[in-house]
Amino acid sequence: MSIVFVPKKLRGKAKINQETIQRLLDENDQLIRCISEYMQKGRAGECVQYQQILHRNIVYLATIADASPDTTPSSSSSTSSETLAPAADGHGMT
Repeated sequence: MSIVFVPKKLRGKAKINQETIQRLLDENDQLIRCISEYMQKGRAGECVQYQQILHRNIVYLATIADASPDTTPSSSSSTSSETLAPAADGHGMT
């Protein structure tokens, strides 16, 4: 079971630290490998549950990132509009 799943009575009490985040990233790595393996074997239907867990983990990590204060120094963050624009194919990846 994903470490993101927490019973309702315990929600909001979980401590978010670097170890928890790393465990989630490791879990996501395993989920992606499993999904990829099932897809290669032509068993796409069996991937759905793993895709749902992966999605939940990613949303959880994004929520943590959005709630965290920005710790990136402004001098090293040089992002241009070109790097933020989606790819021509609409998937955001080239």
